[in-house]
Amino acid sequence: MGSMTTPTITITSTITTTTTPSTTQTTTRSTTTTQYPPLNTLMKSKGKLYVGFAVDGAQMTSSPVGNIIHTEGGFLTPPNVMSWEITEPIQGSWFFSQSDQFMNFALQTGQGVRGFPLIWHNKLPAWVKSISNKNILTSVIQSHVSTIVTRYRGYVYSWDIGTEVISDTGGMRPSVFSQVFGDYTFLDIAFRAAKAADPNARLCLNENYIDYPGAKLNEFVDLVKALKSRNVPIDCVGTETHTQVGFGGIAYFQSTLSALSSTGCEIHVTQLDIAFPSGASGTNAAILTQQRADYKTIVGACMRTPNCAGITMSTLTGGVSDRESPLTGLHPLLWDESYVKKPAYGGFVEGILGI
Repeated sequence: MGSMTTPTITITSTITTTTTPSTTQTTTRSTTTTQYPPLNTLMKSKGKLYVGFAVDGAQMTSSPVGNIIHTEGGFLTPPNVMSWEITEPIQGSWFFSQSDQFMNFALQTGQGVRGFPLIWHNKLPAWVKSISNKNILTSVIQSHVSTIVTRYRGYVYSWDIGTEVISDTGGMRPSVFSQVFGDYTFLDIAFRAAKAADPNARLCLNENYIDYPGAKLNEFVDLVKALKSRNVPIDCVGTETHTQVGFGGIAYFQSTLSALSSTGCEIHVTQLDIAFPSGASGTNAAILTQQRADYKTIVGACMRTPNCAGITMSTLTGGVSDRESPLTGLHPLLWDESYVKKPAYGGFVEGILGI
């Protein structure tokens, strides 16, 4: 713990941190017999920005994970180490060792970065949750957002400024932010603080359960349009897209992206995974085939949507394979527990190529 210092971030150098550090394959690519470039290379060749992964902490020390990221990916998102409870657990005392470690890993592996999260109801320290005064919370938001975005200015392509601010049943999600402000203007404060700290970073609003048409998607689109009407500097929107094999909403993902496009914002698929039914075997051929088709549908929809910039694959806590997934036995990603590519990988390729 200590006062913040500005890091020196280079691909070959280690960041000077302010705290004691905390801990937390290359393979042949084919869909059948045809050989294709790695996912990120293929995605960029078709005019998109990236294929990404979400990893941090101990996951970064795994050689198989590192090899997949280096070979197949182009962007990284930290699922945990930039959260408020880790970076500022005590007001004004900054712990950057874990986020600095993540940034160095991203730079050393040649990855772009999506920063996550700045304003989230989850992983908040007790001192933030105890605030009841609007002026105090405004100042706290400004300080927190400005400090983190300034530290990594020039190294982060986009920030998820707010995430999961809408309740799963509609309306504002209960949090210290919604309770103290009574409306979404806490987002205005956070976005403007981030814009002042790094004018070149893209600033996003991210949400879960908006990957299929419905009331929550409509509410999210209305929120983004309202922010823009107040001249809030929002550049991009994110749909997490945690879904299930065979879920009926997948067929309408193109409609979802069309609705998000109506905001005029860049679109990011931020945490894509497609889970098996509970209890199903990871070798069930019919489910593997359907998972492949579902990945193809979602990826293909992004490819056909001009505003869709890229796709990050992630479970709730990050990882590149079913081995790291907290969704035990649900086999949601493109690589299995032994880091072997599944048929879903072929579906991802087919979605990129439109075949």
